[in-house]
Amino acid sequence: MRTETPPTVRLDDYRPSDHLIDRVELDIRLDPHDTRVTARLALRPNPAGRPGAPLILDGDDLRLVAVALDGQPLAPAAFRVAPSALTIPAPPQEPFTLTIETCLDPTANTRLMGLYRSNGVYCTQCEADGFRRITYFLDRPDVMSVYTTRIEAQGRETPVLLGNGNPVEAGPVEGSDRHYAVWHDPHPKPAYLFALVGGRLDRVAKSFTTMEGRAVELAVYVEPGKAARADYALAAVERSMLWDEQVFGRAYDLDVFNVVAVSDFNMGAMENKGLNIFNDKYVLASPETATDADYAAIEAIIAHEYFHNWSGNRVTCRDWFQLCLKEGLTVFRDQEFSSDMRSRDVHRIGEVRTLRARQFPEDAGPLAHPVRPTQYAEINNFYTATVYEKGAEIVRMLRTLIGEADFRAGMDRYFSDNDGTAATVEDFLRAFEAVTGRDLSRFAAWYERPGTPRVAVSGTYDAIAKTYRLAFRQTRPGAGADAPPLVIPIRLGLVGAEGPMQGPASARVSRGVFVLEAAEDSLTFENVEAEPVPSLFRGFSAPVRVDIALDDAARLTLLRCDEDGFNRWEAAQRVALRIMTAAIRGEAEGGPGAEALAAALGRFLDAEALRDPAFAALVLSLPSEGDLADEIGAEIDPDAIFRARLDLRRSLGAHLGERLHALRAAVEEPAGTPFSPDATSAGRRALRNAALDLIAAADPEAGTRLARAQIAAATNMTDRLAGLATLALLPGEIREAELAAFAERYADEPLVLDKWFAIQAAIPEAGTVERVRRLQSHPAFAMTNPNRVRSLLGSFGLANPTQFNRVDGAGYALVAETVLTLDRTNPQVAARLMTAFGSWRRLEGGRRDAAEAALRRIRATAGLSRDVADIVGRSLDG
Repeated sequence: MRTETPPTVRLDDYRPSDHLIDRVELDIRLDPHDTRVTARLALRPNPAGRPGAPLILDGDDLRLVAVALDGQPLAPAAFRVAPSALTIPAPPQEPFTLTIETCLDPTANTRLMGLYRSNGVYCTQCEADGFRRITYFLDRPDVMSVYTTRIEAQGRETPVLLGNGNPVEAGPVEGSDRHYAVWHDPHPKPAYLFALVGGRLDRVAKSFTTMEGRAVELAVYVEPGKAARADYALAAVERSMLWDEQVFGRAYDLDVFNVVAVSDFNMGAMENKGLNIFNDKYVLASPETATDADYAAIEAIIAHEYFHNWSGNRVTCRDWFQLCLKEGLTVFRDQEFSSDMRSRDVHRIGEVRTLRARQFPEDAGPLAHPVRPTQYAEINNFYTATVYEKGAEIVRMLRTLIGEADFRAGMDRYFSDNDGTAATVEDFLRAFEAVTGRDLSRFAAWYERPGTPRVAVSGTYDAIAKTYRLAFRQTRPGAGADAPPLVIPIRLGLVGAEGPMQGPASARVSRGVFVLEAAEDSLTFENVEAEPVPSLFRGFSAPVRVDIALDDAARLTLLRCDEDGFNRWEAAQRVALRIMTAAIRGEAEGGPGAEALAAALGRFLDAEALRDPAFAALVLSLPSEGDLADEIGAEIDPDAIFRARLDLRRSLGAHLGERLHALRAAVEEPAGTPFSPDATSAGRRALRNAALDLIAAADPEAGTRLARAQIAAATNMTDRLAGLATLALLPGEIREAELAAFAERYADEPLVLDKWFAIQAAIPEAGTVERVRRLQSHPAFAMTNPNRVRSLLGSFGLANPTQFNRVDGAGYALVAETVLTLDRTNPQVAARLMTAFGSWRRLEGGRRDAAEAALRRIRATAGLSRDVADIVGRSLDG
């Protein structure tokens, strides 16, 4: 028996819904096993639909109790019902009301989609198509309705009842131990933005007044006893609201804004209108339990979900093919917010590292797809780095092309033209065309084409004419010879031995940007007094791979002299990549080598480490094993990559040893200094821990001593976890003792134990597969909790390339077994685990065969979910 191929949904097949739902009145009576949902739907035929079409409402594993049309029960012959659909073949051709009662078992809902109950809390997750697990509905984003929701539950067990919109009324249910609350959302929305929460929760709150004078009550709800850890998230909500007013002119539009943290959640967070539901790892924070990275992520994700109020909720997407219209745009907005809250250069480098680590390999593998896909079998599998991160880069390129002022005007036009509608990518670009008068039809190709473009660049200096010519050629893997070239904005400048060159100019560079629109083009700078080093794609102005023949000396000039922070960091990365790839390929060492890189880094640290410790920490951090694999491209040997990277870490640690020890002392905060997660303090900790990593690589004994001392003295989770992560790479009794002590100390802190699981899963040693298997039996591990699964199995598959890609296939077998086990209860999380196989075709032969065999074992398993069947099918056939 084989799993059937999931049906394919195609963008070209889109047509409007045959019916519309203007109003939805829900009465939801919560019970752990017998929740009753009564949905009263005000329907009418859609003038843009097919006249006389049947009404087909989506369902998923539903049990129908009753159905009535205009208050009269429907005769059995007037409808057909199945768990997946409710069909009325001949609905009225004028407005009518349909009342549907369904019965649910929230406790049995292990998929965590629709309405479920976990740890005593009722919660919903409806994106992308979870609302159909609550009631029969037109579950598509272009059907937008005004919702009124009455929620009822047992009072002692479920004292808090939250819904979308504004609270209308609440009180006891007469003659029972139950109570109710009514919520009304005046803004039409699609079903995927519906939400409710019920449970025993603590609350922290404050008031905020919008720029329009609206008083808004902000609140964060958390598990009992954890309210003190919600203060940072609450403050982040306020900062987000203020920033969106100042930068995009967007004010909040309800009287309340609620955030709820739950421990069992498939996603990071969800932007339901007025009721954002979060995975608790992106809300709860204290110095003892959260790292600096956790604080930054909480701030960014709080902002992301809040910004969706306009870019996703007030203006939603017509269909799921337009997912980038809300997600890519909102990622761009949250990236800009974080850059303003922290260091812009440091944050931009982090954005690009994420893009290269996740999206570039996706673009190069069997799961590649356009930013706006043309077809899908399971939409949950398209919440990808391509849609999010590359989607954000397209928005950034648009801003680079047209300039800040026109970009803001275009955003205002987009929101005003499309407020209250379900929009498309074309609607988005049309707004910018309207304010600039530009034709963006060619730029739109970025949304339509998969793959990462390459731009080859060569420079020629004419000492007599004092000109410098740059020639560009763009190609895109897989594109046909007749494929039109992309529009690529290249922010650039010229750098000399003493710094940026101020005199040279080119008529084809405007605002520091050259736009490459042809397959091949060039530009010439005049009045160039000495041969320069080109500084290209400043700020990573386009998501492309760049091929340019710069030697190490030229790149180190950029590190020393460029005014662009991203390109300074990139220069050090490129030198390190060249050194390591030469070692992997067994090539003769050419160029200055590790010693010259160490000397250049030493000069950089002496001059600038204390001025911007966060930036210095990034410059000190070598390209990852994933970066190296991406650079090599094919016949990848993860063991060779690991050895080359370790060798360079050892070499740099040895050459920079005295400086690294001195730096650690220089940025150490005096005893008794209160912890702060601000960017400056976090940067100092980042530099201390980057130095510790290199010290430990060169001198394991010193690294062990320093790491243990840091753990013992740590007053915050950042330093404690960094010490533990350092020891995790140093086998022996000390490591095991510290791991055991950490687990004992945080036995009652699930989010901290997630970090403990993740550190062990990433240990690059032959015993890690068995270690992970043992940890699956640990009392704190639960296959039902997505955070536990991602921390252990997700970290193993994505953060441990040597052991996941073991030659004997044991790593693949471990993940495959977990996928098949989890697929029976939570297919969405199972499918996400499978992304670890995304680059299997680029491995060397033995590993490639083992990975393929594991994938084929998964595909041969009967009864696969649509989620997993889609991923395994595309992985093997793509």
